[in-house]
Amino acid sequence: MDRKDNPELTVNVEQAPVTPASGKALTPTSTNGLRTRETTFTTEEGIELPVIPGSAGLGLPAEEHRLGVRQGSIRTKWQERRAVAALWWCLFMAGWNDATTGPLLPRIQENYNVNFTVVSILFICNFIGFTSAAVLNVRLTDWWGFGATIALGAGAQVVAYTLDTPAPPYPLFCIAFIINGFGIGLQDAQANTFVACLPGAETKMGWLHAWYGMGALVAPLIATQFAQLPRWNFHYLVSLIISIINLVVLIVVFRFKTQEDLLGVTEHHLEDAQIPGSKYKRMFKLKILHLLAFFALVYVGLEVTIGGWIVTYIIDVRGGGATSGYVSSGFFGGLTLGRVLLLWVNKKIGPKYVVIMYCLLCIALEIVIWFVRSIIGDALSVSIVGLLLGPIYPIIMNVGSRILPRSLLAGSIGWIASFGQVGSAIFPFITGALSQHYGVQVLEPILVGMLAVLIALWAMVPTRPKTDD
Repeated sequence: MDRKDNPELTVNVEQAPVTPASGKALTPTSTNGLRTRETTFTTEEGIELPVIPGSAGLGLPAEEHRLGVRQGSIRTKWQERRAVAALWWCLFMAGWNDATTGPLLPRIQENYNVNFTVVSILFICNFIGFTSAAVLNVRLTDWWGFGATIALGAGAQVVAYTLDTPAPPYPLFCIAFIINGFGIGLQDAQANTFVACLPGAETKMGWLHAWYGMGALVAPLIATQFAQLPRWNFHYLVSLIISIINLVVLIVVFRFKTQEDLLGVTEHHLEDAQIPGSKYKRMFKLKILHLLAFFALVYVGLEVTIGGWIVTYIIDVRGGGATSGYVSSGFFGGLTLGRVLLLWVNKKIGPKYVVIMYCLLCIALEIVIWFVRSIIGDALSVSIVGLLLGPIYPIIMNVGSRILPRSLLAGSIGWIASFGQVGSAIFPFITGALSQHYGVQVLEPILVGMLAVLIALWAMVPTRPKTDD
């Protein structure tokens, strides 16, 4: 048959190189210019791989096709951006929630007439919720998939804020914090897992958590205003409206679909289905998973402890006024900027040393806050601490996605994210309990100690995989 009679047989060998799921650039080659049953592609290593026509229209090598890589619901850059933007809003909601409690804490104490220890029970309630999410996330994802699980988390937040809005009796107020912690834990785990599986995950992860910082930046600005009003609890009405928007966006964008349906079946999904045994058992045998999870626990605990107690510290120890809540905004504003502006520093120095450098600088700044009696100086130092701490959480997720087994990546990233949220409950509670006995000035030595623990844990974390999984 003449090629002119059937233009469908013509292959354009000048097309741009194709990059499959494996991340290796492929260059199309053809010996006769005709599309036969298999057109070969040459990898950078000089290995020729055949392409199966009709493999979801992606021009993937036969090996990639055999592994199950297919075109999912996210077919274009626009659809990917829409999905990532939905997760940005999801993380905005998480940041909003975590930064709300600090500025409202004095009003909560006043309204319910409780001391530091009793008010810190709110953080224990968050702990219960986050722990439940950490334990159940993998199982719920296996049962229902990504879309339904993340929508469940968003729905739990709607229920929690509905209970918070009328300032109910304190026991019910605490129950709402349990439900809220469960919802945030699920959403955080699902969002991190989804982004970790996208191409260019390192930059996308930085932007994802920058939106967490954005929510945490805005929340204290609003909460500080409500803290000065008789109806302080109406702040939770604003939170309820935002959480409803978050739920609707997640449902519309992801439509309860699984991650495999949205992104296509990837290699680690196929491996996961083929390896026998309990996913939990295989995950928990990994020493590196425990190191990353405990590092995330201490880091998130540090982050929320600063945001939750720095306002009370400035008021009680430094004699700040009602506008001290803006110091919390300064911290989370620095957190947001750090996750975007310091991306180039992270790449230049490398994750192993840049995290240790950030922690050492933060220790120096916390010592300044501890001993220098200046509200302005403390506020500025807190903002810089936020700037330096900001890049660390995305680095945790990126290192995890690089060194954890691909077959367990989704469950492991979800576990790290959920387990990390447990720290946001434990350490603020410990700080509150110690503050009741020794005064809130214990905040700074606690923070310095936590930063030292972070350095010790990170020194044990390998940042490169020992072998290919």
